[in-house]
Amino acid sequence: MDRHAEHDLAGTTAQRVRGVLAIPAFRRLWSVTAITATAEWQSLLALSALATQLTSGYQAQSFALGGVVATKLLPAMLLGPLAGALADKLDRRHQMVVCDVLRAGLFLSIPLVGQLAWLFVATFLIELCALFWIPAKDASIPNLLRRPDQVETANQLSLIMTYGVAVLVAAGVFSVLSKLGPALSRAELIPSAEGSAYLALSLNGIAYAFCALMVGTRIPEISGRAVTRRGAQPGLLTMLRDGVVFVRGTPLVRGLVTGILGAFAAGGAVIACAKLYSTSLGGGNAAYGLLFASLFVGLGLGMALAPLAARRIRHRGLFGLAIVVAGLALVAVALAPHLIVALAAVILAGTAGGVAFLTGLTIIGAQVTDEMRGRTIAFVQSLVRLDLLASMALVPFAVGLVQQRTITLFSERMTIDGTRPVLLCAGLLAAAVGLVSYRQMDDRLDGSLLVDLRTAVRRRSPSSPAEGPR
Repeated sequence: MDRHAEHDLAGTTAQRVRGVLAIPAFRRLWSVTAITATAEWQSLLALSALATQLTSGYQAQSFALGGVVATKLLPAMLLGPLAGALADKLDRRHQMVVCDVLRAGLFLSIPLVGQLAWLFVATFLIELCALFWIPAKDASIPNLLRRPDQVETANQLSLIMTYGVAVLVAAGVFSVLSKLGPALSRAELIPSAEGSAYLALSLNGIAYAFCALMVGTRIPEISGRAVTRRGAQPGLLTMLRDGVVFVRGTPLVRGLVTGILGAFAAGGAVIACAKLYSTSLGGGNAAYGLLFASLFVGLGLGMALAPLAARRIRHRGLFGLAIVVAGLALVAVALAPHLIVALAAVILAGTAGGVAFLTGLTIIGAQVTDEMRGRTIAFVQSLVRLDLLASMALVPFAVGLVQQRTITLFSERMTIDGTRPVLLCAGLLAAAVGLVSYRQMDDRLDGSLLVDLRTAVRRRSPSSPAEGPR
């Protein structure tokens, strides 16, 4: 693609984004999405931190972290189909307002009660509200737009905000609150050592109350309905069955799914270990927030660099190679003696993961037929969510089985706990899965990962745009 074509494409993309954001109702809903997404990510940080502060003992803290993530996962496993059905039957605006009001009250109640048992109960109820809020929001987006061709751009804006900007903002806000909390506690403006987490959760409660007011008074269009009703979506079991059959019969997609599962399992291990791992590095909640943010900074950087990397390495080879690099970076995270080294390694792991994720989506879009593409993407996304959350839930329990030890390495005292062997195993597993994925997806008889690397280093000119994903 030459510079003029790239300029035209960028201009067209900018025009589509401006056209969608020019619609007042969607712009307000997008603002609400930004606030709720930031609050959601911040709640994961705050609840994880609070769970460790309300328990004593290393193993108890590990199990409490796993319990928080498992509690967040449980509602989706139990009531996912019901939430989607209600979004088509009830007034979506009323459904969103009720859910936001309930979430506001639940977040504000956690600091007031201050008990671990209520933290788990409130987390379950909060996730239950989110489960009913999200499909109501997603189903209402087409009704707010002017043309059907704007739906894709609107969804892209929502995803960028939810999984990009909101993550970084949440991590930044939580880091700031972690610094302010002790000072406010010493000044007796907020009580107890858990003041930082309580402050973050209270801020979330205020944010959800504001969103309820915004949706209830400023976006009445959400209550509308499209002229034609959406077709019934297949059930989860049907979708999984069809996806498994297609994956088994298609080596390219089988290798793709294998790599994605390994990569996101490793990513879930990083997120789940980050709180206790930051402690082993001598950091607190601020270091935890930095590690959490670094992973997503890397993801964004990887998605930006993926098109450049694809000019030098075939997409089929780039996908497996990126997962191998992510795994090796995770090994470096496990061995890092200082926070700075750990942050650099986490960013590298996230960058490689971002390259793999975008490359995988590109392969699906170019190589999977239209009649199976949507089902395949839905299947992959479902597996990614379950894989990521399951990893985040199980890893803390594995961490809790390893006792802490302090060793001296090169005259430096270093705390070895369960997070390091778990991260080391996760990194080695991801690297191995990357190699397996590379072998399954490679359609050349003489292809090898080292050959692709040598070709990438020697190649100086970008590949032809007509080649497409290779």
